[in-house]
Amino acid sequence: MGVKASEYVPQDKMRDLIEDNNLMLLVISRFGIQFGFGDSTINEVCRNNGVDCQTFLAVANLIAGKNYTAYTVSLPAIIEYLKRAHTYFSDFILPTIRRKLIEAINCNDVNDVAFLILKFYDDYTVEVQNHMKYENDTIFVYVEKLMRGLPTGKFNISKYSASHDNGSQKLKELKDIVIRHYRQPNNDLLNSALYDIINCENDLISHSEIEERLFVPAVMKLEKSVVTGSDQTQGSASDAIQSASVAVLSDREKDIIKCVAKGMSNKEIADALFLSIHTVTTHRRNITAKLQIHSPAGLTIYAIINNLIDIAEVNLQ
Repeated sequence: MGVKASEYVPQDKMRDLIEDNNLMLLVISRFGIQFGFGDSTINEVCRNNGVDCQTFLAVANLIAGKNYTAYTVSLPAIIEYLKRAHTYFSDFILPTIRRKLIEAINCNDVNDVAFLILKFYDDYTVEVQNHMKYENDTIFVYVEKLMRGLPTGKFNISKYSASHDNGSQKLKELKDIVIRHYRQPNNDLLNSALYDIINCENDLISHSEIEERLFVPAVMKLEKSVVTGSDQTQGSASDAIQSASVAVLSDREKDIIKCVAKGMSNKEIADALFLSIHTVTTHRRNITAKLQIHSPAGLTIYAIINNLIDIAEVNLQ
């Protein structure tokens, strides 16, 4: 995205950083830096705003796809950055997208499907908020105790890293469902909502990379220095992003989707269709691979939009 080939350095002007890559606006905001910095350098702006310059440059270079390894991350600074990002997601962008979705899909002829799309989104929002609350209340508290030399139990950051998820998959799934299967005459409002969803999806991926590549290694380094004899597991989570493929479902796969939309468990599906649970599991895995829809809520919306099931048959609880 940027035009500056080399990495950002302390002597670069902050305004040039924004001109090179507009994503830096989010970085500046999440470090609590005020605008009105004129032609000041990155180092001067960080100093005037009480921000650790090394951490700022590590984050800015990582997001811009440049070399970030020359900069040392301050754990207090990166934790404060991540907390501000969590507030942005939970209190601003996710509610904004919801308001746009309500306005965009409020059409009488597809009102029930609109309800399911909103329910899907609301469930997703709760997941994201719970995940970020866990990081705020548990992970960051653990690190702050570690920095103060307080007892932390047997927990270590590698356990968090191994199960860490960027939270963007379900948002991508909702976007794909709407784009590929939802029809209405006027798409202007919906396009605006989808644009925000795409930006939020990319922002969540970048946010996760900051946690995995900057925050987690810094915590591991701290653990190594204060905890003797601990078993450190190095590694980072990687996201396998697969391209969506439109495939024809078999009649049996359609039957499986209908049952999922009715709220049936794998065992109930197996009993109803005279199949083994293993066969049902295999079919569901194949359906996911074909449609790139991973959740029951997503399959339910797909089934209704594609006339596989009537809305009256769906379990909306």
